[in-house]
Amino acid sequence: MDPLSNLIALLKPRNFLSAGLDAGGDWCLQFPDQLTCIKTGAVVSGSGWLCVDGIGEPVRLQAGDCFLLTSGRPFRLASDLSLPATDAVAVFTAPRQGNIALHNGGGDFLLASNRFSIDGHHGEMLLRSLPPVLHVRDRPGQATLRWAVERIMEEMLDPQPGSVLVIDHLAQMMLVQALRLHLDDPTTAGIGWLAGLADRQLSKAITAIHDDPAHRWTLHGLAELAGMSRSSFAEKFRKTVGMPAMEYMGQWRMLLAAERLQNAGEPIAVIAPSLGYESEAAFSTAFKKIMGTSPRHYARTRPPLFATPPAAGSDARDTDRKTAA
Repeated sequence: MDPLSNLIALLKPRNFLSAGLDAGGDWCLQFPDQLTCIKTGAVVSGSGWLCVDGIGEPVRLQAGDCFLLTSGRPFRLASDLSLPATDAVAVFTAPRQGNIALHNGGGDFLLASNRFSIDGHHGEMLLRSLPPVLHVRDRPGQATLRWAVERIMEEMLDPQPGSVLVIDHLAQMMLVQALRLHLDDPTTAGIGWLAGLADRQLSKAITAIHDDPAHRWTLHGLAELAGMSRSSFAEKFRKTVGMPAMEYMGQWRMLLAAERLQNAGEPIAVIAPSLGYESEAAFSTAFKKIMGTSPRHYARTRPPLFATPPAAGSDARDTDRKTAA
């Protein structure tokens, strides 16, 4: 798999909330903590402002724009950020048409949004390597994203049999396509995993690490793949990705190990050599250094993802869809 697919596979994003917002006039909504989830939004029509608590400058949103929030922090959406904020939960729990919340009579700003839960501790580690706010501006070539957003809005406005399943699949498509467009944007700046993947030289090294995590990669070997000198590669990787290349390789190996311990139940004796470690002891030492606990303790205390089904007659996703944005 390519590195982006690797990331999505490990995050295991599960859409548990899809909702629309139709706002009119002058307005400002305060959204709560997103509980370490990925929040996506796409502006169908109109314009407004996005401001994430404690992170950077406000972002101007235009029709066709998409944003991803990966920090889980509270945020505001508004026509004017200087206005007193209304609690978004109150707006989204009021009676509404389908899954579209109406605010101030609507008509000026239409947004489709989704919220994804992620897979446990290693999912949170991966999210920390992503920019807290990804803003994908509307531009030619976004037909796939526009189509997914339009279809989601149609399903929200007029739910049909199977709408939940359709929206879930479209939301996954929207998430992946937004990440693709972010990677393809030459004006995108930042530090982190995506910034490295967007760099033509560094992406070759990152892809190699992901393709063969058991290989005994050296700094020299990765620099050769990138077509750079050892020193230039080391400096560029650290500045762009936010950590040294060998540290990145170690983290990637441990994230793969964590996923296999949590969800596949594989023994350490199998995992260790498959990730390039000559002994269980060497693997366990590396795992504890990066993950903060021994692999055996991790395997005992981390239940398999979604192993426990919801109680009979309950639907947690439907509850979430009705109570928050």
